[in-house]
Amino acid sequence: MIHLLLAIIYLSFISLGLPDSLLGSAWPSMYGAFGVPVSYAGILSTIIAVGTVVSSLQSDRLTRKLGTGKVTAISVAMTAIALSGFSVSPSFWMLCLWAVPYGLGAGSVDASLNNYVALHYASRHMSWLHCMWGVGASIGPYIMGYALTHAKGWHMGYRYIAFLQIALTVVLFFSLPLWKKRNNTEEAGQKEAKPLTLKQIAAIPGAKSVMITFFAYCALEQTAGLWASSYLVLHRGLSAEAAAEFAALFYIGITVGRALSGFLTIKLNDVSMIRLGLSIILVGITVLLLPLGGMAAPAGLVLIGLGCAPVYPCIIHSTPEHFGADKSQAIIGVQMACAYVGTCLMPPLFGLIANHINVALFPVYLLLLLILMAVMHEALVRVCGKKQ
Repeated sequence: MIHLLLAIIYLSFISLGLPDSLLGSAWPSMYGAFGVPVSYAGILSTIIAVGTVVSSLQSDRLTRKLGTGKVTAISVAMTAIALSGFSVSPSFWMLCLWAVPYGLGAGSVDASLNNYVALHYASRHMSWLHCMWGVGASIGPYIMGYALTHAKGWHMGYRYIAFLQIALTVVLFFSLPLWKKRNNTEEAGQKEAKPLTLKQIAAIPGAKSVMITFFAYCALEQTAGLWASSYLVLHRGLSAEAAAEFAALFYIGITVGRALSGFLTIKLNDVSMIRLGLSIILVGITVLLLPLGGMAAPAGLVLIGLGCAPVYPCIIHSTPEHFGADKSQAIIGVQMACAYVGTCLMPPLFGLIANHINVALFPVYLLLLLILMAVMHEALVRVCGKKQ
């Protein structure tokens, strides 16, 4: 039964990734039909992000009250409803309306599932699960592309993903007894305790450090993913087609790196894995900074992706060890909220820098985020007494 539940969790992580890349792949076919500027995609993504931050901050309260299984099932159901709403929306304001449950459904399930895996499974599973998220995020655009190329339209692309989410919702509701059997005394203790407020969480030693670490990591990952192509075209002189292909190597590096990280965690603990990842990111940024020609820049992006791979899952998996199982859900929820704030604020900030100063500052910007992340992670390790 334990292995069946783990399989369901793996499936849930694939499901988490499926909707995340849909808007970007579908929007070129959507905005003209609604008669809105292409920039309005930012409005939808902001609504989704705000909803995700709100639900992440409420994940501790919801998980204590309902349990991880019910939170996961309800959240996936909300996402399925939102995707179905997208598929039948006749106007842009309707898309904005459906974007609310879209975001709310994502935050709680992400924080709740991550905490559950951190409490109950080895670090390798956390890495492999986040690899599965990458698989889902990669499959989503292919499904949308299939719908578009076969004259089904973007509506059917959203509908196909909605059908998959509905099927998973049914599986999750039928699997609820498995979650109850897997619960242990730690989770029972969590339910008895009162949810922590944001002020109480921030007062926990090390909490601010891990929040800033997560903020900096997600800011770096999203900035690298969003601006790599522009950097390669505008500063390195590559064609747009070649730059798009090389920029994809960054995400391939993350996905492959997380698959490999699962095996490395058998020998290395979470703190060592994070330090290894940060070191590899530094090497990749250094390659971008050096005046090297040829394939140096694409190689640097691959290294940055490989370095990013273990950081996110290992920070989450180490949270119960650093703060205790009774506080981990609350802290992971706030970590997730900080992550989404980082992804919303920092990539656009570099866009302003690229526009008004120089896109060549791309690796410098990444380096500053890396330094902030490394300093805050070492502060976390020091405060929590886990120096290794």
